[in-house]
Amino acid sequence: MAMPDSESRFDIPFSDKDFQSLAALAKENYGLSLSESKKPLVYSRLSKRLKARKVSSFQQYIDLVRSDPKTEAQELVSALTTNVTSFFREPHHFKTLAEVCLPQFQENAKHGDRSRVWSAGCSSGEEPYSIAATILEKMPQAAECDVKILATDIDPKVLEVAKRGQYSQSETETLDAHQVKALFASSKLNKDRNEICAKTKSLISFAELNLISEWPIRGRFDAIFCRNVAIYFDQQTQQNLWMKLTEKLKPGGHLFIGHSERITGPAGEYLINAGVTSYKKRQDA
Repeated sequence: MAMPDSESRFDIPFSDKDFQSLAALAKENYGLSLSESKKPLVYSRLSKRLKARKVSSFQQYIDLVRSDPKTEAQELVSALTTNVTSFFREPHHFKTLAEVCLPQFQENAKHGDRSRVWSAGCSSGEEPYSIAATILEKMPQAAECDVKILATDIDPKVLEVAKRGQYSQSETETLDAHQVKALFASSKLNKDRNEICAKTKSLISFAELNLISEWPIRGRFDAIFCRNVAIYFDQQTQQNLWMKLTEKLKPGGHLFIGHSERITGPAGEYLINAGVTSYKKRQDA
């Protein structure tokens, strides 16, 4: 009996060469690591884009992505990454922020120094808003004390969601009454839309940023959250990212990473374990 070839299960032909070309494009431009096992997933997500753009082959789609970096390239990134996030996800990180980082922020304020936090890979905004709410609980006058949060993501579509700061009840159902009060303009959740309060929004600046490109960031940070981002990269790209993030931390600053991620490579020489997936930069680094 004849065996089906590798393209027979796809409505639009998707050869191994097509997949390899897409994988090379994703790696070169965005650092994304696509193993052969992800071929069906890549097809499932990208075939919708081919149909939407009325493109008949994956090679034509690759050409379109290269010629349209502002629109279709961003659609490619959105399709290949998963924006799974929630408010106060991995609560131990926010406990460390409140109990360890915030006292340093208060010391900074006493000496007229600024405090900076970076949410790198902020997705639809739940993480930076959780950071802001945690800070404001301990430092209600944080804005006047020059405490600010930078929130970046490669995907402009999720950044627009983050900037709006409006969430449905299903996106807020895990929050307790205290957290709702800290985050939202109304203490009672509505079914359709709940908006982050202005004071919480005021601490955050959102910006588009590709983490494997050059970073137009001058200063250093007291804390960096880069969680569930490196999982999309190969080991070398991960190690490069950890090192770049470490260089952007102040001595004594904290780096928080995702639950399935680990620090590897040269960055480990400069970081001390400070809890579950939490690291502190050595004071002498």
